[in-house]
Amino acid sequence: MPTGANTVFHLAEEPHHPEGSSTALGFWMYLMSDCLIFACLFATFGVLGGSYAGGPGPKDLFDLPLVALNTAMLLFSSITYGFAMLAMDKGRVGATQGWLAITGLFGLAFLSIELYEFAHLIHEGATPQRSAFLSSFFTLVGTHGLHVTFGIIWLVTLMVQVGKHGLIAANKRRLMCLSMFWHFLDVIWIGVFTFVYLMGMLR
Repeated sequence: MPTGANTVFHLAEEPHHPEGSSTALGFWMYLMSDCLIFACLFATFGVLGGSYAGGPGPKDLFDLPLVALNTAMLLFSSITYGFAMLAMDKGRVGATQGWLAITGLFGLAFLSIELYEFAHLIHEGATPQRSAFLSSFFTLVGTHGLHVTFGIIWLVTLMVQVGKHGLIAANKRRLMCLSMFWHFLDVIWIGVFTFVYLMGMLR
């Protein structure tokens, strides 16, 4: 291949990319990395979940009706976030804010029940140091809880942004990213509820 003084090793102009395309790609990459984190935590619980060290097991500790109520809170929050996205598509700022607020309340209810469960377990002496089962349980469920906490903070931040600037293109893109994140947490929790709680009660 001939080379010379006129050889160009770069593009004179960057090709046009649709606005927000890099944001969506970057956020999908983040979600995939989060999937790997939770996959490792699920695998760890799968290995250690039966190691009770002579201490209490799932049947002794888990209050399944309470966990089912907690699961319902998160499922309802995903439904209400869906209504927020429908209102956003119609350009209805007030309705979008209202559904986001309801979503946040369901998220707070989920966290409150989870913190109550953790406090009850610790009060009963079922601390993370008690056994490998409890260490892996607190790590997996606690990591999900932290994600929900950050999701609520993100949701409140976006409500402030929408209140100030309305449903501009940037805010719609951010709300779409949070929607993917919120539904991702819902899917992860269904896995936690099934793999940790339901299967734990059958051990």
